[in-house]
Amino acid sequence: MSHLTGKRVAILATDGFEQSELTEPMRALKEHNAQVDVVSLDGGRIQGFKHFDKGEQVAVDHVLSEVSAQDYDALVIPGGLFNPDALRVDDKALAFTRGFFEAGKPVGAICHGPWVLANADVLKGRTVTSVPNIRKDLENAGATWKDDEVIVDKGLVTSRTPKDLPAFCAKLMEEIAEGKHGGQRRSA
Repeated sequence: MSHLTGKRVAILATDGFEQSELTEPMRALKEHNAQVDVVSLDGGRIQGFKHFDKGEQVAVDHVLSEVSAQDYDALVIPGGLFNPDALRVDDKALAFTRGFFEAGKPVGAICHGPWVLANADVLKGRTVTSVPNIRKDLENAGATWKDDEVIVDKGLVTSRTPKDLPAFCAKLMEEIAEGKHGGQRRSA
């Protein structure tokens, strides 16, 4: 499987990410020969969680100040409760996220990950899914929310929980292979 050869993908995460929601997309991307970088607020290592229990730490490849959306072909935002809650109030993380939408590049977000999209003001008119307890936040940001295992809306791939990872990863690989999406624009 090498249909993502030459594609560079950023996984935006910080401490408190749901471990499987970072490691499973990363594994799938690498199996398809994509180059994957973990991008975070700070360097070093970030702490994963398996629901409420500490999981493994993952090395950070780049801090946000070193990269931009122009450096990548796609973005993945894993969930967990703490990870997106920290990212959604960080101006650099929001600007980085908006850059992918402005360039029409594929974006995947799972679980609480769409919180970042809501604060980046990129959900107006989009159809998404997520963990149900952030539904109102996404709707208040202008999205239509549905309870499906995976939703693809013009290059934006969203899913609910770790049990949806197989469908999320499959659709994410398809969207990244397709490349830029004309409909994947930030709405005003």
